[in-house]
Amino acid sequence: MQNRPSLPPPPPPVEIRSWPDREAMLADRAFVLGALVRMHLGPARLGVLVMWAGLTAFGWLLVGTALAMFEQAQEVTNGLAGLVSLFLGVAALVPGIACVCLYLARDRKVRALLVEWGALDRDPERDRELRLPGVSLVWLLLSFVLGATGLALCVIGPASARSGDDTYGTVALTMGLGMVAWLTGLIGAVKALAHRRWVLRVLTAPAPDPLTPAGARSASSEPRPPGSGTPSPSSGR
Repeated sequence: MQNRPSLPPPPPPVEIRSWPDREAMLADRAFVLGALVRMHLGPARLGVLVMWAGLTAFGWLLVGTALAMFEQAQEVTNGLAGLVSLFLGVAALVPGIACVCLYLARDRKVRALLVEWGALDRDPERDRELRLPGVSLVWLLLSFVLGATGLALCVIGPASARSGDDTYGTVALTMGLGMVAWLTGLIGAVKALAHRRWVLRVLTAPAPDPLTPAGARSASSEPRPPGSGTPSPSSGR
């Protein structure tokens, strides 16, 4: 299995930036932002989210089945089958939850880098390719459908349960699967809305004022003579 792509470093501080001119800085900015956007909303990220959510749902399916077996256990073989199902369910549930947590932590780092690299400057031509309105809309619609389905399972499962016909294990199984679907949909919706918020606040916002600390990089990004990307100690004499 191939290793996932590593995250790019944050932009260097103003005092050590060595871009020869503004165009070189904008080219690096566009390249890094393109990679970060793919890491955040690319099809591969959707597949990874569905994979880990599916593993979590499978683990809870086995755990819920084990609970139902314990409630209906009338023979030793049923109890043993319940224990095996419980063990396999926990073995799938714990890694699934851990991987989802790592997924969310990586997304948080990606969003922070998107803000830092996007704040370097404004490049309307290249930034237009980073907005991805169609991709974010697909994320939002799929997340809405998945979240609505999960919420319906969480509500309809307990409401439709009848005493004597449905066991507590069956109800817990239905609610657990619904909760996994709802949380997965919530994660996807937050990603889509976070991307849209980044577009509005970073890509389409006015460029920072060069007189403010946030805009101090403007002077350093102006074209300089060849070989003068990094200021030398003697330049201030």
